[in-house]
Amino acid sequence: MRTTTRLTALVPALVLAATACGSGGGTADGELTLTFANSYAPDHPHTRCGIDLVAERVAEADAGFSVDTFPGSQLGNNTETFASVMSGDIDLDVQGSAALGASYEPIGVLDAAYAFRDADHLFAYFDSEDSRALREGFEEATGAKILDAWYFGDRHFTANQPIRTPEDLEGLRMRFPDSPIYLANAEALGAEPTTVAFEEVYLALQQGTVDGQENPIPTIDGDNFAEVQSHISLSGHQVGSQMIVVSGQTWDALSPEQREVLQETVSSVREDNRACIEEAEEQILEEWRADGSIEVVDDVDVEAFRTRVQDHFAENLEGEQRELYESFQETE
Repeated sequence: MRTTTRLTALVPALVLAATACGSGGGTADGELTLTFANSYAPDHPHTRCGIDLVAERVAEADAGFSVDTFPGSQLGNNTETFASVMSGDIDLDVQGSAALGASYEPIGVLDAAYAFRDADHLFAYFDSEDSRALREGFEEATGAKILDAWYFGDRHFTANQPIRTPEDLEGLRMRFPDSPIYLANAEALGAEPTTVAFEEVYLALQQGTVDGQENPIPTIDGDNFAEVQSHISLSGHQVGSQMIVVSGQTWDALSPEQREVLQETVSSVREDNRACIEEAEEQILEEWRADGSIEVVDDVDVEAFRTRVQDHFAENLEGEQRELYESFQETE
């Protein structure tokens, strides 16, 4: 079983150097240097097959700017880094739709359970004219621009028992992220949510403060949840999306040619990033099945979960979020 090396305390001088580059900071030779933050470890697919690739391809384009990457929450947690993007102190960031919903509520519904069938469906919506109003509303509200959407992986349940139907969640304290759409997902799925900071999930599972949790396979593996859970149930109840956001101040500081390079680079990495995540998922599942470190439950009644969720949201989502959720179902 692989383990993930976490970055520890950050060096103040590093942070000062990084934030000094915000909003298109320069180097000694006059080249713009953009800071690209994320919360994932250096070996996570979003780092090695995501932001690192963006930095490499920008360098290859030789467009008069470069990208410095800061994984592992070196520049702060998600809430802190996106606030810094809005203020212009950090140039680029990777953020989940639910997290961005704290600043612009409608976008959080992209992380609603069973909003999308798969990654192709997610990308089809994001690339369609239907998403334009959402992206423009986000930019107007936050001052930040969404360059593209990347695939985060499907979220599944882990617990110390199999979860095949919504009824199997009864009586279980399931950890969900503390955001409105995730808590709405829990209710729609029939789960009893317990909010625990991500950094504390392993200990909460180990001590029995919570009975289970839900995350994509690379995250479950990378944070060693298989050490403290006996089953992973492949519910695929959420197609995880991550938005690549750029500060409005940074975007304005770039020339039209540099904007084109940055946009095309981020978009070109989307499929490499997806392939990397899907490859990691397959490899991890193969290892789990081979070594028995956690039992993989394949026979989840996904349609029972999907029907329950969509019926619940039809009655309980309101306003723009309900309209968006319904529009996702109509996207081919």
